[in-house]
Amino acid sequence: MSTIKANDIQNASGGIPTVKGQRLIPTAWVNFNGTGTVAIRDSENVSSITDNGTGDYTVNFTVAMSNADYSAVSSSTSSSGMNTSLDTLTTTSVAIYIKHNDTHTLTDHSAAITVMGGQA
Repeated sequence: MSTIKANDIQNASGGIPTVKGQRLIPTAWVNFNGTGTVAIRDSENVSSITDNGTGDYTVNFTVAMSNADYSAVSSSTSSSGMNTSLDTLTTTSVAIYIKHNDTHTLTDHSAAITVMGGQA
């Protein structure tokens, strides 16, 4: 068995590298602070977060997805009773809503999103 070590792997034709047809890394991901001034804590392929109002955010991609049929998952970064949901997947962004479990109202809070899918 051989061991390959590398600091950076790139697909020769561009895009995300694959092994046996499977993409190796998420296409985009972000961890952001959704309270006060919205701020990205860390990310990959996310250019910005748009604050659309209380508990309503749009995650904007740096490089567009090849179509809107990608998979995305979200979570709250706290165990304080928050629930996240995703909506309006487009090639350039995805909407996320954060609600309080007890009141079912939109609430400003921190969250994370991971996206798997092909880039344009």
